Amino acid sequence: MRVSNRIVRRVTTGLAAAAISAAGLFGSAAAQTDITVAVPNPSAITWAPMWAAIGEGYFEEEGLNIDVQAVDGSSQVLQAMSAGQAQIGAPGPGPVLGARARGIDVVFIYNLYPKSVFGLLVKSDSGYATPTDLKGKVIGVGTADGAEVSFARAILNDAGMEEGTDFTFLPVGDGGTAAVAFLRGDVDAYAGAVSDAAILANRGLELTEITPEEYLAYFGNGYAVLADYMAENPEVVEGFGRALVKGMRFISDPANEETALDHMAAGNPQEGEDRAFASALLAAASERMTPTDAYIDKGFGYQPPEHWETWQKSLLSSGDLEAPFDDLAAGYTNEMIEGWNAE
Repeated sequence: MRVSNRIVRRVTTGLAAAAISAAGLFGSAAAQTDITVAVPNPSAITWAPMWAAIGEGYFEEEGLNIDVQAVDGSSQVLQAMSAGQAQIGAPGPGPVLGARARGIDVVFIYNLYPKSVFGLLVKSDSGYATPTDLKGKVIGVGTADGAEVSFARAILNDAGMEEGTDFTFLPVGDGGTAAVAFLRGDVDAYAGAVSDAAILANRGLELTEITPEEYLAYFGNGYAVLADYMAENPEVVEGFGRALVKGMRFISDPANEETALDHMAAGNPQEGEDRAFASALLAAASERMTPTDAYIDKGFGYQPPEHWETWQKSLLSSGDLEAPFDDLAAGYTNEMIEGWNAE
């Protein structure tokens, strides 16, 4: 099935840009560059800084007209980029390294989730307390090849278990469909993102996270581009990152919460229907997007090289990579981070 046929939500900002121009906020309209950004799920709060930047007009200030398209998982984000259907994507680091191993020259430019976006969750009354308790069990995942699969496989492999022998992954979707899988007993655990965990809890499922502490430091999804596109369009990439950092600063200010939630609701109206839930989810997501104390001075989006090394070792151990990269650093760049974070 083609990527374009699996889009679950498409939002354009043309009307918003037109309204801003009509209001005279930016004076005479300048030429805008159309950019398609592919994200692996339709949640707006998961990509909060981007939607804040859209709502506040930061991308328009950079001459960018952003078209957000949600597809089914990181693998399809990378497919969309490779097919020229998206100029920028938001995949996970595991799928990015897998794509590079297949010869796709994709480069991670911004670390959106410096703290792990994923967790290994079980029902609180299940009696499961560690990953080894899941031997012989079924673990639900959003998609068969999403970043959460690499994350969970590494945890379970380190616990001495092999997929297909000691455990099974079952794609059950995210959010509400994952809740149904739990309630029907189709899965014994779930590897999901912050947004999925919040939705499951909101559906009345009492969950316990059994992710080993060392895995909570694994960074999650971020923004990536193809190397050729970045070389040919440096001003687009630079403008995108500047706007994104502004959006992150905006959602980090508690005084902006109500306006930020309005921007998120514009991106995904259904997600914004329950304001209390949306507020809780935004707070959880923002915390995971904030760099750890060790790297806060590096600025938003910074990628610690040692964390990429950790991801590579994990993927090698789990068999998702056959061999280490000769030049792991070619798959990511921090060159623009300082400029993006400059006041």
